[in-house]
Amino acid sequence: MIADGLKSKLGVEPAPERVWAAPVAVTVIGEIGINHNGDIDIARRLIDAAHVAGCDAVKFQKRTIESVYSAEVLAQPRESPWGATQRDQKFGLEFSEAQYDIIDAHCRALKLPWFASAWDLGSQAFLHKYNTKFNKIASALTTHIPLVEAVAAEGKPTFLSTGMCTLADIDRAVSIFRAAKCPFTLMHTVSTYPTPSTDLNLSAIRSLQQRYGVEVGYSGHEQGIEPSLIAAMLGAVAIERHLTLDRSMYGSDQAASLEPAELTRLIQALRDLPLWLGDGQKRLMPGEASVAAKLRYWEN
Repeated sequence: MIADGLKSKLGVEPAPERVWAAPVAVTVIGEIGINHNGDIDIARRLIDAAHVAGCDAVKFQKRTIESVYSAEVLAQPRESPWGATQRDQKFGLEFSEAQYDIIDAHCRALKLPWFASAWDLGSQAFLHKYNTKFNKIASALTTHIPLVEAVAAEGKPTFLSTGMCTLADIDRAVSIFRAAKCPFTLMHTVSTYPTPSTDLNLSAIRSLQQRYGVEVGYSGHEQGIEPSLIAAMLGAVAIERHLTLDRSMYGSDQAASLEPAELTRLIQALRDLPLWLGDGQKRLMPGEASVAAKLRYWEN
């Protein structure tokens, strides 16, 4: 072994060998979430941007406002484009059934799958109408056991986010999905917006793979695209990134989002990554022989 050879020659313990193994195909999810600001035209533009960039799917968030928030919370003051209370802001960001019909029709026309993370049981039931390809458990809901059980019972491939979760929280959710025989992908997530570089903890992707023996993806909230590429190198099978038309727009998620040109660059890089990494076997590459013939004058 290389490591044994280094130890005998140098008398030191070498660093652990790393095996970089990017999946051949990474599923890329454009997280629109609430970055549409309750405007269906902005939502359509974001769907179009995700489609042009090469996303495999787009995702929204669905809430039944009065189930998720108490009357006391909704009555609290909050200045926003929709009014002066939390109620105004929350309802301003929520799409109606008619608007979801538009989203569904628009995505179907583009042949771009869409789905949504439901924040309550009523919202999960609402989404049944659309027969989406995937389900999603948002990090905040991973400890909402009735919702986790309801989603797992559907048996639909599900992305299960792990932000704000302890290992015990994840153990419980995983056990529910396994008991229901529902396919799932864990998503390593850090739930700060934007996430500081020092908190990304991308090595947790490997830790989750080893602990649970399942595929793991990455839902990133950092600024920039480089950590998402590293996540793919660590074996993430899905990359989810928030998408915005302009980070200066109103909204709590905008600063942690990619603009269309950035998302396009990320997806192109993710598609190229397996080519860059190759198969790891050292060999003369095409074109090197002619270069060697020119530069190794002592062999001529």
